[in-house]
Amino acid sequence: MSASPERPQDQALTATRAWVETFVVAHNVCPFAGREVARDTIRYVAVDATDWERALLALVAECERLDATPTIETTLLVLTEGLEEFDDYLDFLAIAEALLAQQGFEGTYQLASFHPDYCFEGAEQQDASNFTNRSPFPMLHLLREAGLEEALEHYPNPEAIPERNVAAMRELGAAALADALLALRDGKR
Repeated sequence: MSASPERPQDQALTATRAWVETFVVAHNVCPFAGREVARDTIRYVAVDATDWERALLALVAECERLDATPTIETTLLVLTEGLEEFDDYLDFLAIAEALLAQQGFEGTYQLASFHPDYCFEGAEQQDASNFTNRSPFPMLHLLREAGLEEALEHYPNPEAIPERNVAAMRELGAAALADALLALRDGKR
């Protein structure tokens, strides 16, 4: 009997977990991620974003889950379908940020944004620096602000993290990073 094929949502979650471990933690892109991986305090949730309203309701539900579950430090909402185009994703992100504020979560949670085609304003699409925010699937990273502030208090020179990450990405090279991201997305890590 052969194994049943992995569902798209499961594949997206598997790829995202692998990305966190083999990219974010391995390259120290987020110096706090390794601790949360080791503690198993990261929640991974697949959300179909073809219906934006339902996806936004899922985001609010995750804020409420974080409120009720202090043992979860952070949630990664992996947007499996519907936001493949980066410009659509940016529009969705703007609405999501406004919704968090409207629902009273501003100052409690913040969103970090990741997308397979992430491109910083003013950067060239092929600039390796963009890989600091590229992920196998579009994603919203829901962070507890209190946890982030506490981690930053104990980290020397946190304002240098972005510069260090850009230098590391450029050293690795855009082609190698693109290949690695594609391999994760295709389940070939």
